[in-house]
Amino acid sequence: METGGTAPAVALTDATVAFRLAGGRTYTAVEAASLSVAAGEFVAIVGPTGCGKSTLLNVAAGLLAPAAGRVEIFGQPLAGLNRQAGYLFQADALFPWKTALENVAIGLDIAGTPHAAAREAARRWLASVGLAGFAQRYPHMLSGGQRKRVGLAQMLIRDPRILLMDEPFGPLDAQTRQIMGNLLLELWSAARKAVLFVTHDLEEAIALADRVVIMSAGPGSRIIGDWRVTLPRPRDIFEIRLEKEFHDLHREIWGVLKAEVVKSYQQAAS
Repeated sequence: METGGTAPAVALTDATVAFRLAGGRTYTAVEAASLSVAAGEFVAIVGPTGCGKSTLLNVAAGLLAPAAGRVEIFGQPLAGLNRQAGYLFQADALFPWKTALENVAIGLDIAGTPHAAAREAARRWLASVGLAGFAQRYPHMLSGGQRKRVGLAQMLIRDPRILLMDEPFGPLDAQTRQIMGNLLLELWSAARKAVLFVTHDLEEAIALADRVVIMSAGPGSRIIGDWRVTLPRPRDIFEIRLEKEFHDLHREIWGVLKAEVVKSYQQAAS
């Protein structure tokens, strides 16, 4: 999708991802997937376990090269790592021997930012995620939600144009996930980065995103649905789930997704 003649932030065209297995066999994880994310757009990907959601994210990050198809970032072919993207993983990526402040500042340290300037920026970002008083705490001294806040700040301090997020709130309890979702929406609304957000939670996808993309069960997973979410912004995740429009859209998408989830479980059982 192009907006006002501007190239999409991420454009996958007929991307196929295959892995070589023992014995010379090949496993096709994703087949001929086409997906476009406009600058400033929030797109969520949902699908059954093992369908290749994270694989597509890794292609957009430049961590995996497709066996066929094209990957373009802001209109340019992607060669190697996507330097315009920040990546937030499901598992914590914090250094346990560094304080929250040092963990947030590390991206600027690597880029050569002077020490004092990097720490000052890190303090501002910690404040923006509600952790102004936690700068000197180590990861083991923080709750799961607090570590995720540090991870968000660590990603955003580099000011990437694209945010790639792989089930970042998956390990958290339901209440903390909603709090983190609202924080993410607040930060996203302020800067309007392009976001590609992988989740197994359809409710989370609808509450956060501008569009919800559904993938089929694998192998050879494909994109089989793309719904626009017209719920008004700004959104409060606690409240938006009570709206009739939310439930109507959830029912419509789940009608497609349920069949793929069942198919995935049947394949695993056999």
